[in-house]
Amino acid sequence: MNSNERIRKRIAIIGAGPGGICAGIQLLKAGIKDFVIIEKAAGIGGTWWHNRYPGAECDVPSHLYSFSFEPKKDWSRPYARQPEILEYMRHCVTKYELTPYIRLTKEVASARWDEDSTTWDISLTDGTSVESDILISGVGMFTELNYPDIPGVDEFRGTMFHTGAWKDGHDLTGERVAVIGTAASAVQMIPEIADCVAQLSVYQRRPQWILPKEDTAFTTEQLAEFIESDIAVPSRRAKIREGLEGFITFSNREILLNAEDAGRKNLSAVKDLQTREKLTPSMAYGCRRPLASNLYYPVFNRPNVRLINSAVERISANAVHAENESTVVDTVIFATGFQTTRYLSCIDVYGRDGISIHEAWENGAQAYLGITTANFPNLFMLYGPNTNNGSILEMIELQVAYILRQLRFMDEHELRWMAPKSSKMTEYNKSLQRDLQNVDVWRADCGGYYRGRAGFIVTQWPHTMDEYKSRLESDRGSFATG
Repeated sequence: MNSNERIRKRIAIIGAGPGGICAGIQLLKAGIKDFVIIEKAAGIGGTWWHNRYPGAECDVPSHLYSFSFEPKKDWSRPYARQPEILEYMRHCVTKYELTPYIRLTKEVASARWDEDSTTWDISLTDGTSVESDILISGVGMFTELNYPDIPGVDEFRGTMFHTGAWKDGHDLTGERVAVIGTAASAVQMIPEIADCVAQLSVYQRRPQWILPKEDTAFTTEQLAEFIESDIAVPSRRAKIREGLEGFITFSNREILLNAEDAGRKNLSAVKDLQTREKLTPSMAYGCRRPLASNLYYPVFNRPNVRLINSAVERISANAVHAENESTVVDTVIFATGFQTTRYLSCIDVYGRDGISIHEAWENGAQAYLGITTANFPNLFMLYGPNTNNGSILEMIELQVAYILRQLRFMDEHELRWMAPKSSKMTEYNKSLQRDLQNVDVWRADCGGYYRGRAGFIVTQWPHTMDEYKSRLESDRGSFATG
């Protein structure tokens, strides 16, 4: 599109990550070609394009981390790393001929509902725009980077970047490096850089449970069986899914206690008792995002690695300061995650009567079934509020199928718009929050990314994937239409 150009499409999809890719493929399968996928990055893949830090990998077993309509048989290991997952996403785009529908380096600045024309007016940062009848958000949870508010950041004269915006080409060899944060990206990245840096200072505010994982690369014989057998991969997918269904509700006390035992055994790899104590969590397992690594704890046996068990107080021109300790460093890496509770509100979206999504979600993001939200007609979300659990690719597939059912309903009844009834959404969210409060480990105050501004959980789905699928398929009479 040229500057000031405006295009008209029936459906506009924001994001060419797993959600946008799945939606595009299923639209084409349904014979719908009047759509566009708008992607701000220079490549497809979403979180798997952006998160290319060393060691980035999925925490869902590989064979379940592919679409059911395009299962990947030849994953190289039980937990796939970023390059392999990104290549799978590219494969899906190519195989299903989705490339012509994707517009890269196109960032959405705002989206505004026009009541008179019953369309969405989507403005892009380059001055172009898109008009569509339907708006599908594939923004998800992992879009906006989270930077801690640390005094002196602007004074630092060395190199500074976030794991979610890895500085390609920057050589850490021989450098004094500070890593701030010890959640998922740190646990995966730190073992990958420890060998090459001169000094590694790891700043931890609160230790988390990190369990061991079975992640030995598949043998040639295993790969041959996966590829040649008609039942090997489907049966493996089913077994992984069954295990997740029994785990993701965090309601089985025996599983949780066994997880803590496994975490303590994993910790025994740390030889120094004081360091091991600092790495030992005080919170219950499951209170924060579950982590797993066989490589993280042994890093702290290295002479060039130090654990600083306190928050960073300030950063100066060449050092990081915490409590009474100052460390001179060349590079600071923020491993501080994402603003996971924002979802679509990382974009200025305006619904009926000009209400902004910031106003509508003032107390925290909420959506009916995690897909639609009141007063925003013809807006559908993938990986929206309270849909984080299990394999997100399965969650996305279920949501896309639900959206296609609503589109068919609109066509069959010649509807111009549909939106969830406010009463229905309120009723749903109250029930959902009651169910979330019944998950004991999520009620504890242990930080993490689950809660919105008003204190209620806006990220997690508290039930099984089977339950979510059942609710989507049985949904009736939840929408106002016109």
